[in-house]
Amino acid sequence: MGSWRSLGGALLRNRAATAAFVILCVFALMALLAPWIDHHDPATQHLYDKHEGPGATYWLGADFYGRDEYSRLVHGARISLTIGVLSQVIGVGIALVVGLAAGLGGRRIDSLLMRLTDVAFAFPDLLLLILLVSIWGPSVWMITVAIGLVSWPAIARLVRGQVLSLRKEPFVVAALAVGANDLQIARSHLLPNIAGPVIVAATFGVPQAIFAEAALSFIGLGVPLPTPTWGNLVVESKGAFQVAPHLVFASCTTVALTMMSFMLLGEGLRDALDPRMQRRSRSVPDAEPVAPREQAALPRAA
Repeated sequence: MGSWRSLGGALLRNRAATAAFVILCVFALMALLAPWIDHHDPATQHLYDKHEGPGATYWLGADFYGRDEYSRLVHGARISLTIGVLSQVIGVGIALVVGLAAGLGGRRIDSLLMRLTDVAFAFPDLLLLILLVSIWGPSVWMITVAIGLVSWPAIARLVRGQVLSLRKEPFVVAALAVGANDLQIARSHLLPNIAGPVIVAATFGVPQAIFAEAALSFIGLGVPLPTPTWGNLVVESKGAFQVAPHLVFASCTTVALTMMSFMLLGEGLRDALDPRMQRRSRSVPDAEPVAPREQAALPRAA
């Protein structure tokens, strides 16, 4: 409990991370409460109101088919944030298995798993996503799994490096000396100590997953229409800058604000979970140097 309190205190001292956390909480509540806070049915078309500007009827305007942009944005938050978070859960799960096995399994297993990781790194992320989505078909769950399968190599290398470093620590050596097996060591000693860097890496990965979903939608391999996602809203607004600029502003601003908030929160978590930064923030400032004249006036020690 004390460590979580110290983490919360460190985040509160970081104004940018605190603001980012509040923005993300607002988006999360918006996604959870979408059926109760939407203004219209996101799929209902009002053809006479197409390209309608923001107002009392349509808070953020209407799109090409007269659908309420605010309602589609609210319901799109559920899918886009779900893809972003769950894809990182999948990626972190795979990375933990690979990284722990490589760090604890000996030289041969380490070499084999790291070569497999290098092969995964060799494929461009977007190209591999296009390949996987083309094979499985575009749907919310298939896109989520595909992004998770693409995002694990970098975190796996991070986990492996942390495990190799922690294996030399006295508490791990003592656990080995009393007969603890690799699973017990990983559960009791390694996972609690590598949780911080992994959480930070996953936080940075969520906006990348949201951007990947938008990129897939841009090339026609995203979540099928008319399902509202932030990526679909961006694609639908790309040709409407002159006739309906409010569509571009609403969708692009939401995606950009979400990505920026996750990045700022990730930086805040990285600083809060770094012991060196915490020691630096708690350290007492050095005493001011004494001026030469004042130093000369001080009494000399016997």
